[in-house]
Amino acid sequence: MLASFAEDNPEVKLHITVTDEEFDIVEEGYDAGVRLGEVIAQDMIAVPVSGEQRQLAVASPTYLERFGVPSHPRELTERRCIGWRRAPNLPAYRWEFAEGGREFSVAIDDAITTTDMALMIKLALSGAGISFGMEDSFRPFVKSGELVPLLEEFCPEFPGFYLYYPSRRNMAPKLRALVDHLRDFHRR
Repeated sequence: MLASFAEDNPEVKLHITVTDEEFDIVEEGYDAGVRLGEVIAQDMIAVPVSGEQRQLAVASPTYLERFGVPSHPRELTERRCIGWRRAPNLPAYRWEFAEGGREFSVAIDDAITTTDMALMIKLALSGAGISFGMEDSFRPFVKSGELVPLLEEFCPEFPGFYLYYPSRRNMAPKLRALVDHLRDFHRR
């Protein structure tokens, strides 16, 4: 979508910052941001960028041959896990699941923790443990058989990613062009 926007709007320069830090986009001078729908402030306008998303636990066939397949998320506290944290000084992300329509999280005792999803995937591929993240990140490796999805019945879908921005008043033309392009892109 960004590539086609750049091609259709050569006069607009895109400056993209990728970070897991949470901050006020208005205060920091950004025109817009992209986040999961469930964490966007109520006073923002949000336009869908993706469909529903799902987090998934995965491991390599080698790891599963050595340690077995967990049958419930609570068993993850006894497994080698590869955890993620938003920043080095913050606690590791608690893995989120649902059972019988009720959400719960598991505080894993991660053997390895990182702030980098690409490294988490490499570690999982090498058999270092069970990893947890967005299904889209793991999809090519699941498709190739290099990673095996785990506990899928406990991994519900949730609202996906949204482009969000403050009020429509005084919207910069470049942002209006991006929002319009995004809406047209999803109609194709």
